[in-house]
Amino acid sequence: MRTTFLPFSTPTIEDAEINEVVDSLKSGWITTGPKVKRFEEAFRAYVGAPFAIPLSSATAGLHLTLLALGIGEGDEIITTPMTFASTVSMIVLCGATPVLADIEPGTLNIDVSKVRDKITPRTKAIIPVHFAGQSCDMDPLFSLAAEFGVKIIEDAAHAAGTEYKGKRIGSLKSISIFSFHPNKNITTGEGGMVCTADEALAEEVSLLKFHGMNREAWKRFAASGSPNYDIMLPGFKYNMMDIQAAIGIHQLPKLDNFIDRRRDIAEFYNRELVDLDELALPTYAPYRQRHAWHLYTPLVRIEQLTIDRDRFMEELKKHNIGSGLHYKAIHHHAWYRKNKPVPDNALPIASYASERILSLPLFPKMTMDDAGDVVEAVKSVIMEFRR
Repeated sequence: MRTTFLPFSTPTIEDAEINEVVDSLKSGWITTGPKVKRFEEAFRAYVGAPFAIPLSSATAGLHLTLLALGIGEGDEIITTPMTFASTVSMIVLCGATPVLADIEPGTLNIDVSKVRDKITPRTKAIIPVHFAGQSCDMDPLFSLAAEFGVKIIEDAAHAAGTEYKGKRIGSLKSISIFSFHPNKNITTGEGGMVCTADEALAEEVSLLKFHGMNREAWKRFAASGSPNYDIMLPGFKYNMMDIQAAIGIHQLPKLDNFIDRRRDIAEFYNRELVDLDELALPTYAPYRQRHAWHLYTPLVRIEQLTIDRDRFMEELKKHNIGSGLHYKAIHHHAWYRKNKPVPDNALPIASYASERILSLPLFPKMTMDDAGDVVEAVKSVIMEFRR
């Protein structure tokens, strides 16, 4: 057994990021400024998006995107129950109604075949989530969008570096929203990015993110700027800071290598755990894609064990192995059970996964010995509690 605890995830922060943050602190320019602009341009170029708007979080990005699209009371948004709460919470907080479509077994992405029946005259958008870094099947969703006149908003929080049929997420004919939380494939501490080809939407989100000020309002304190500014509309305080972007500037060039390392560990798990009937391993979708492997999420077949998923995670901890829970299905959370109830039999795949899913350690600083320790611990727990 390991003598030290292996966490579920930890960011890879190196000297370049640290030195860039120190440079920002010494410069006196720590809030939105030139480094945010550098990161915005680099990320926009990386994903191939005409426009990119850096923000304080992906949650902020989704909130502002919904507002910029005029989504509100009486509107419906179709999305997946297998996501972090913010995806659905932003729909609710904008006054719209979330409509949940079930997921695919294996990939745990939204089941596109279940979306059509959820569309009504009130449907304004579909929000697919690229679960764990694997792209949803986007072409059928784009066909539905064209047929019914609805928007596609990609929750790409897991999908920095993900590709769908040779195209990077962020470059498709949709709106994509990325996260740079510390457990994501790259981080800015906290942060997010909205990517789009829609110039009007990009301008609206840019205004909403910082009090409705002119887009380049940060320059009013620079030598080249003017202290005067104008408020174009009432806005929020969702801007990214230079001390965040300073990290991202050096994380982004490492992203592809990070993904390669994550894939190596995920494929090791796949090889070493495939013979365990007590686990259902993640599967690849059949279309051409690049999986970013943000998460590795097997399902514990608790019907074949004498313990449930939560106890399984506690037992892993006794072996000094951390794990995560991504995710408890939205309709299983207390607020949604009370206020937006959905019968479990309406979403059988999501309900099944919700009680069994866990995330094994997966991050670039892991060694293959670390991954071997995870496999050994998983096998030990299964052997001890097998029926």
